[in-house]
Amino acid sequence: MTDYKRRNHHRRTRPKAQQAVSPRMHAGSDARLKRVFAEIGVPDPRPFVPDPFQINALAAIEKGDCLVTVPTGAGKTWIAEQAIAQTFKNKGKAWYASPLKALTNAKFAEFSQIFGPENVGILTGDRKENMDAPIIIGTTEILRNQLYDAMHRGEDLDTDFIIMDEAHYLGDEERGVVWEETMIYLPRRIPLLLLSATIGNARQIAGWLKSIRGVDCIVIEEFNRPVPLFPLFLHPSGTLFPLIADNREQQGKKRLYKKVLKFVNTRYGGMMGSRRMPPMGEILGILRKYRLLPSIFFLKSRADCDYALVLSTTGPPEESPERKELRRRRIETLIAAAPHVADHKQMHYLKEYAVAAHHSGQLPVWKLIIETLMTEGLLDAVFATSTVAAGVNFPARTILMLNSDRFNGRDFMPLTATEFHQMTGRAGRRGMDNIGFGVVIPGRFMDLRLVEALFNAPPTNVYSQIKINFSMVLNLLLSHSPEQIRELLEKSFAAWLIAHPDKRQRDHLLNVTSADILWRDFLHHLDFLKKKEYVTQDNKLTADGEWASQLRIDHPLMVAEGFRKNLFPKSHPAFLAAIMGSFVNERESDDESIDISLVPKTLLKVFQKISMGLQPFAKEMVAGGFSLPALYFLPAVTLYLWARKKPWEDAVSISKMAEGNLAMLVLRTADNLRHIRNIGRVFPDAAETSGKAIDLILRDPVISTYDV
Repeated sequence: MTDYKRRNHHRRTRPKAQQAVSPRMHAGSDARLKRVFAEIGVPDPRPFVPDPFQINALAAIEKGDCLVTVPTGAGKTWIAEQAIAQTFKNKGKAWYASPLKALTNAKFAEFSQIFGPENVGILTGDRKENMDAPIIIGTTEILRNQLYDAMHRGEDLDTDFIIMDEAHYLGDEERGVVWEETMIYLPRRIPLLLLSATIGNARQIAGWLKSIRGVDCIVIEEFNRPVPLFPLFLHPSGTLFPLIADNREQQGKKRLYKKVLKFVNTRYGGMMGSRRMPPMGEILGILRKYRLLPSIFFLKSRADCDYALVLSTTGPPEESPERKELRRRRIETLIAAAPHVADHKQMHYLKEYAVAAHHSGQLPVWKLIIETLMTEGLLDAVFATSTVAAGVNFPARTILMLNSDRFNGRDFMPLTATEFHQMTGRAGRRGMDNIGFGVVIPGRFMDLRLVEALFNAPPTNVYSQIKINFSMVLNLLLSHSPEQIRELLEKSFAAWLIAHPDKRQRDHLLNVTSADILWRDFLHHLDFLKKKEYVTQDNKLTADGEWASQLRIDHPLMVAEGFRKNLFPKSHPAFLAAIMGSFVNERESDDESIDISLVPKTLLKVFQKISMGLQPFAKEMVAGGFSLPALYFLPAVTLYLWARKKPWEDAVSISKMAEGNLAMLVLRTADNLRHIRNIGRVFPDAAETSGKAIDLILRDPVISTYDV
């Protein structure tokens, strides 16, 4: 067990008794901070003047592909706006791809204001509006799927310019394959603009793109933040210190400020000992005294974010009646389109104390309300998990960190430079702050030396995450022979990295998949598809293979087999929604906790029929070394009751999930149902039923008019 795993093994089961409030803090600051705090304020208004990197990026786009890698908040979107405007002026079409639906929705609203709503369309799993518009905003998965369809029809993609935002997702373990596929399949005639947070190996990515696209990819790099960042340390007494020593005080590798270093060495040896949550109300008072609000606190868990709200009420909120009234009126306007959240259990903290918790356990519409209020300057603090750093755009004057690691879904691991810079990138609002602050708060899971190193660490490198899956194989076989697919795999970033290694990266490249391994994995998938008669012996898709290729979901073969064996309910929308809910569920479910009195016997019979009917096929997949979903009954029961108009609160209670997780389950189920609708030519009844099921489950509060 690694040191980090050992330290964090019991973090999730921390006793409530250990959540006691710390001794009272008294606001104070080190004398060295007087000069720094004097810089706090709002810059003088002045006309916008683009930075040199923005001008250089626009010039580069005229010559070929371009990769822009700059700090978070530096102004990447302006480059996109200008490039789209030029394309639009030339009567061309532009495609803007982003990784997240929330970000896609935000860009759709933003670009609709700039270019006119009649000129902007949106394509996500949830929304398809104005699809013939000259400017399309969509998720990267939709763009990749359009490339599949264009290759199948032997047509060119109907666009003249493509922007891929958050391009560092190329290195995302789960979704990076979609970015890589898109870059490989994209026709050479279409210029590509990649926008990213800072990437350590941007020139390697550019070199790879040139090798597969035949045009130069110009790298535009900027390492300076638009708003300077100053790192602070909050002593448990309430005194603020500089975190890092200035150049005159540096001795060897000891870069922590001398008083912080003394605290580390004499008291806790570098790892703070307290398990208690700090007194958030008192910390907010300190931040208010030194004009460090608004702020974002990055906490390790949803529970801590929620509990931080309680700790924020220890002192009276210091706020003008006018601002409080303005916030209340704004909240009333926002919730008018989402009445379900009017009685949200955290509404009191939002209205009275100007604080909010923001994490994936909450409803999308509630998070959107918080983001709106924060962006409009109506909140003092947001308590968020670190995932918020990559997913939204509401900067603050100050960010505060309580731990130096992050839960990646399996383990607590040290923050990477990219994750750290995305978090600190929220500190300091361009045009609103002269300076931003990153405050480190000591605690049991805070390694101050690691954080000090991260403040000055170079950006993280991005590595290929390409992998073979059945959906990829089926879709490539629509338009390519195996020999042509092998050529595509040889164009992967993984293959290029292995052929062009950097000696400093050799340890990382051990985990990069070679072209030969990709090819063998492709053949392994191909052999199984032939065995199950989705592909002929001469490598052509069978009729079943063709319609199965349209199931661009996580487990296409399991769902395809269900239709092949006539296992799925084709005329009962609530039953079909329930079954699809089990297929997209990724969490262990306590099926023993189900109240049988709530479950119709017919649903249980349908579920058992599918489970038993797919069991032989599932055994074959496991024997072949392929992954498959574990089908639980509880998600099916929850989706069925929700589809049958059960109140949301009851559905949440039955599901044993946080409402944000249940909302995500519903949205992903609806997305799978849309793919079933795509095979209506072969299964018209199921397609029609899928449409009805989508209408049943996509209702307030999962979606609301405020979402659109």
